[in-house]
Amino acid sequence: MSPITDVEGRRLSLTNLDKVLYAETGTTKGEVLHYCTTVAGPLLAHLHNRPLSFLRYPDGPDGQRFFTKNVPPGTPSWVKTCEVPHSTSGPARQVLLQDLPALVWAANLVVELHTPQWTCQAPGIADRLVLDLDPGAPATIVECCTAARWLHDRLAADGLDVYAKTSGSKGLHLIVAIEPTPSERTTAYARTLAVEAAAALPDLVVHKMTKALRPGKVFIDFSQNAAAKTTAVAYTLRARPTPTVSAPVTWDEIAECRDPSQLTFLFSEIAPRCAHHGDLLAPLLDPDRARPLPRAKPSRAPGAPNRPGSHRGST
Repeated sequence: MSPITDVEGRRLSLTNLDKVLYAETGTTKGEVLHYCTTVAGPLLAHLHNRPLSFLRYPDGPDGQRFFTKNVPPGTPSWVKTCEVPHSTSGPARQVLLQDLPALVWAANLVVELHTPQWTCQAPGIADRLVLDLDPGAPATIVECCTAARWLHDRLAADGLDVYAKTSGSKGLHLIVAIEPTPSERTTAYARTLAVEAAAALPDLVVHKMTKALRPGKVFIDFSQNAAAKTTAVAYTLRARPTPTVSAPVTWDEIAECRDPSQLTFLFSEIAPRCAHHGDLLAPLLDPDRARPLPRAKPSRAPGAPNRPGSHRGST
C-alpha cells in the first residue's frame, strides 16, 4: 500500500519510494522526492506562474521517456492550471507548480520540468532571453564556457546582465531578464547574437542546427526563445544516466573551467551550493533588474577572449 503523506495540509499518495531510478548511482525515487523538497524554495520561485511541460521518465532515464504539456490524468483538483493558447490545436490547459504540495505531486510522477520564457499572465510575451550552448563532441562544456564569456561581454555591451546555469546535460544556458517583449523580437535578437558569435569565433561556434556543422563546435540555440519552445528550469533533475541537475553557476566557475567534471553537479551537491551561494539566479526574479532589448541595430561585437590551449579536446 502506498504511503499517504501530508504536505502542508494536502494528502498525497507517494508510490514506489524504494524504486531505483538511476541505476548507475543507485538513486531511489524517495531520494528524488527528498531532493525536490530541499530545493523547493528557489525551484518554486523559478517555476512561479510558468506553464509546465513535463519530460516523464517513470522507470528512470533508461526506460520509456515521453514529453507532455497537457494536464496529466488524475491531477488533483487543487493543483493549479492555466489555459495556454496553441496556434494549431487551440487553447489547452497546462500545470502550474505554485506550492510545495504541487511540487511533491509532480516529483512523484518522475519528471524533468521545462518552462517557456513567458508567464501565464502574458503568453508569448517574453520576460527572459535564453541562449542554449550545446557542444558537439568532441567539444564539451569547456568549449561552451569560452563561448559564454564572449556572449557575456557582448550582452554587457548592450546593457544586459546575463546569468548562467548548466543544462544538467552537456552544455550551458545563459539567461537574461528583459522587459516584456514579444517572443518573435526576442528570438530575432538572440539569433543576431548567435550569428555574431559564429563570425567572431568561427573555429568554435555555429549558429545553424545542421548536424554536419556541429562536431567539435558549440551550437548556440537561439530558437528556445520562440513562444512555443521550453527550456529545462533551474534546479530540475535531468533524465540522464546519473542524477545531474541544471545548476546555477558563477562567472568565476565558468572562467576557471578546464574539465567537464568541474561543471557537472549531482543532486546531492545542490543544497550545499545553495547554502554557500544562495540562489545565483535570484536577480532574474527581480522585475527592477529587467532591461529592454536594444531597438537600434546591435552594437559592434567585442573581441573574443583568448582560448586556453587546454580547451580543445578536454574531456
